[in-house]
Amino acid sequence: MMRILVAGATGAMGRELLPRLAEAGHEVFAMVRGESAKAAASRLGAVPVVADALDRAQVEAAVREAAPEVIIDQLTAIGHIDTRKFERSFAATDRLRTEGTDNLLAAARAAGGVRRFIAQSNGAFTYARTGGPVKDEQDPLDPAPVAPMASMIAAIGHLEKAVLGAAWTEGIVLRYGAFYGPGTSMAPGSEQLEMIRRRKFPVVGDGGGVWSFIHIADAAEATVAAVENGGRGVYNIVDDDPAPVAEWLPELAAKLGAKKPMRVPRFVGRLAAGTAGVVLMTELRGASNTKAKRELAWQPTHPTWRQGLTPNP
Repeated sequence: MMRILVAGATGAMGRELLPRLAEAGHEVFAMVRGESAKAAASRLGAVPVVADALDRAQVEAAVREAAPEVIIDQLTAIGHIDTRKFERSFAATDRLRTEGTDNLLAAARAAGGVRRFIAQSNGAFTYARTGGPVKDEQDPLDPAPVAPMASMIAAIGHLEKAVLGAAWTEGIVLRYGAFYGPGTSMAPGSEQLEMIRRRKFPVVGDGGGVWSFIHIADAAEATVAAVENGGRGVYNIVDDDPAPVAEWLPELAAKLGAKKPMRVPRFVGRLAAGTAGVVLMTELRGASNTKAKRELAWQPTHPTWRQGLTPNP
């Protein structure tokens, strides 16, 4: 049993992660922003501690109160992503990944006793858009992102460098794939799936952008595994089946009972979805989970989106 503090504890990931940590026998504390989230954290099996992640003094007080051996940084504020306003969609999360992570690290160092610091990163939209279709953890983040995606990738780079560079603790970075499942933007009945159902989510260009998905429950299981397994470094938390948009989008549409998605040229896609939307559709690279499965002793229960990503719960 270990004392674990989870920051960003009541979102889609927290709702999956907190009960699993408690069931594994750990003493779990949840850093929540306001009083209204305390009851939710308690129901999920955690002891709530209130702090605004962007207020260093509050974070230091929360860390002192929890006295954790492990901190899990799941700080995000991602809602609906408007690819035409990609930078704005990620602005709050970018700040949490920079200032929020810095505050957590500073508080952990001051408190002492934090032997492992695990942080959420992104392996779905961030790899360099050159070379082969599937990347591993040694491949770089995109060194020349399109302008709307630059701040998001810079924030991830900041987080990863800070966590991995903290010599006083064991820093672990989990690059999650594109989430689907309960509470995510691709949950049954979600706006994104409804767009596909109504043929408002076309294949842009050749649809060659390779996506790596992960069910939110599998991501939580990998995070629990990272509490005790593996070592300092980066791990891609994705399923076994990276696939180009031209493959997964029509198959998902068929599962939803929809007609085959329309195809539009890149310039039309740029008008409708912006530059970032075109990149997501045509230039992304997928990610390999070989290292995570080997070193974290983890296997996804949903090894492919083909079975896991369904229109029903």
